[in-house]
Order: sequence, then structure tokens, then C-alpha cells
Amino acid sequence: MSRTIVIGGGVVGLCCAYELRRRGEMVTILDRDRPGCAASSGNTGWIVPSFSGPVPGPGVMAQSLRWMLKPDSPLYIRPHVDPGFIGWVWTFWRHCNTRAYASGLDAVAALNTRTTALFDALAADGVEFEMHNQGVLFAFLGKTALDHVRADLDRMRRYGYGESTALSADETRDLEPMLTGAVIGGILAAQERHVRPETLTDGLVQRLGALGVEIRPGVAVTGLRRRGAVITAVETPEGPVAADRFLVAAGVWSGAVTRYAGVRLPLEAGKGYSVTLTAPAAQVARPLYLDEARVAVSNFRDALRFAGTMELSGISDALDARRIAAMKRGASRYLRTWPEAAREETWMGMRPLTPDGLPVIGRIPGCENLYVATGHAMLGVTLAPATAVGLAEAMLTARSSIDLRPFDPARFARHDRPQ
Repeated sequence: MSRTIVIGGGVVGLCCAYELRRRGEMVTILDRDRPGCAASSGNTGWIVPSFSGPVPGPGVMAQSLRWMLKPDSPLYIRPHVDPGFIGWVWTFWRHCNTRAYASGLDAVAALNTRTTALFDALAADGVEFEMHNQGVLFAFLGKTALDHVRADLDRMRRYGYGESTALSADETRDLEPMLTGAVIGGILAAQERHVRPETLTDGLVQRLGALGVEIRPGVAVTGLRRRGAVITAVETPEGPVAADRFLVAAGVWSGAVTRYAGVRLPLEAGKGYSVTLTAPAAQVARPLYLDEARVAVSNFRDALRFAGTMELSGISDALDARRIAAMKRGASRYLRTWPEAAREETWMGMRPLTPDGLPVIGRIPGCENLYVATGHAMLGVTLAPATAVGLAEAMLTARSSIDLRPFDPARFARHDRPQ
């Protein structure tokens, strides 16, 4: 029986380990910290095929240039002189056009086709997690943003996505009384779901343990051993770990691992922030997306979470309080009040972001048995099960029922000398 080492224990790595194990593979997970504790933990947990559009799009770069020097803006790019970052921004800018956006949306929408069914399958197989089927209510302060979202949702219908409902200002407030009179309209995407992400990763860890997957927290990968085009083992502080296949699913740290194989992937840390209110005095009826403010709101059992912003400032654990304050101010333009709560907890996570806004899923060029699954940006939870199915099939059979070609690492891979 063959063995795969999965490097990274976020939601993508855990789902990949699950699908590999279901297909008979022996699996060991190595995580530099604790599974589920990084970008997979404090996000909104949305399962949202309607958000299939990539981050770079028409007008995004112009808007980001206006926001660049404002640390409290929804999209903040901290200028710094680094050749890799400058190249990343240049490639990002080249994808901020209608054609690239439409192509990217089509690719991710196709990947999302089985998303809802795959989450149902996880629950049916005994993965225990908190999941809600309440849809997402988009709220808008202006017609331009509303029309953009409506066009994206209409495009999704070719992939079997159900029709969304456009709402007047009064209809939107009837569905969510916490919204103010500044909201001019809304769209209800009734098919969307959300999970509490901490429960999803915890549930996957428990189920993987029951299936015989070995999980080793606190084990960082410090190098790769290879024989020609074949990786034979990963180096760790505890010694080498050998296997037949290796999968890098380490989020923003994935590029550091692939560089040990001489392949540089253009990944940037897209920092996101959240505030979780425990036992809030007021609760929303369903998840909200406050569109122009780029703030998402999730209702959980006895909790309410506000999340948003995209900050490109490199890999660091620094939490910028200005970003939290700006998110609260943005939410206040839509909501009648900020709910009182028994406790408020702030959080920052680093989403792995590619310059074309698409995930990197597939075999690393030049290596016969090294694979990668990262770059999911804000859609890590949404895309994790489909990524896992497609990649597990490709790794074990060299074929996949899911088209992974748009996400091929070869589109970015630049070979360096292995470290």
C-alpha cells in the first residue's frame, strides 16, 4: 500500500488527506503548527459558488491604487521594494480585465459544480461540523455594485447554479431588519451555505484519526530529498519522512516548500481580519455580504462573526488594529447598530493569493511525485472538497473527473536551483 505525505493541515490539506484515505492511500499529515489554526480558523466559513470570480478584475487595480496609501481601506497594498512582489503586482495588474476575469470565473465555477453535494457527503460520512443552509443576502449602497454581482450570478446559471432573487430596498430590509435606510437594494442567493470553520477542521481531524491517518502537529518541513525527478523524503527537525507521494497544501507557506524542489510559486499573503462576538445581543437572520464595504457577516450558534479586508503586506503575524476599526466602520454604514456581546475576539489570517486569482492545483513541474494545492484566496472552505476530489483522483490514477487544467502549477513555475 502506498503512502502520501500531506504538508499542511488547513482545510484544503485535511480534505485532500480525507479523499486520499478514502481511496485506500496511507496518509501522514505534517503541520508546522496545529491543524486548522491558521487561515482556516477565523473566517466566515462560507460555501459560496456565487463568489467564483477571481480577485483581479476590471477596475480592481485602479481602485487599489487609490486605496494603496490608506491602511484602513478594504484592499490595502503596502508598498515595498521586493522584485518578487513587484513581479506579482505586475502579473496581477495584467489580469485586471474583463477577459481574464470571465475566464477565471468560468474555471472556478466549473470546479464549484459539486461543492454542495461534497459537503453533504462529508456530513453523511460522519464528519461532524456546524453547517447552515440559509443562503447569503447581498446588501448594496449603490446600483453599480448591485449590477456587477447580478451579472456574476447570472453567469453562474450555466453551471446549474439556481436563480438568485433581486430585492428592492424595502424587501431587503424585510429580510434583514438590522439593515439601515442607506441600503438601496439586495440580492438573495438562497442556495449558499456556511459552516463554522473551526468545527469543520476539528471534525475532519477527528474523522481522519478514525480512518487511520497519522497527524503530526508541530512538524515543519525544512527540505526535500530527491533522486532525479523523484522526491524520496521530506526533511524535518525530527528527521526525514519517506513516502511515495508528497502533497504541499501549506497555504501561504507552500511556496517555501516548493522552492526546496527548485520551483518558485508566486504566492502572496492576503491578510484577512475578523471579529467574533460571543452571545451577541442581536443576531442576523442569515449571512450578509455588505458589498461596497467588502464585509461578510456570519451567524453561528451563539456567535456572530464579521470578516473582511484584503491586505498585501507580506507574511507576518502582525495584526493591524486599524483594519479591524475600518471593518467596523464599514459595517456601520449598513447596520443599525454594532451588537453588544459577552466577548469580542479579533483574528487575522493569511490567505494564499496568486496573481491571477486562481488556485494552484496539480503536479509540480520537474517532479514525478510532488503535488500542490494552494492559492484559494477567500475560497479555501468553499473549494476544499472539490480540490481534494480532483487532486486525489489525479494523484492516484493520473486522471480526474474534475478539470484541473486551469489551475496547473506549470502556468507559474519558474525553476531555480533546489535549496
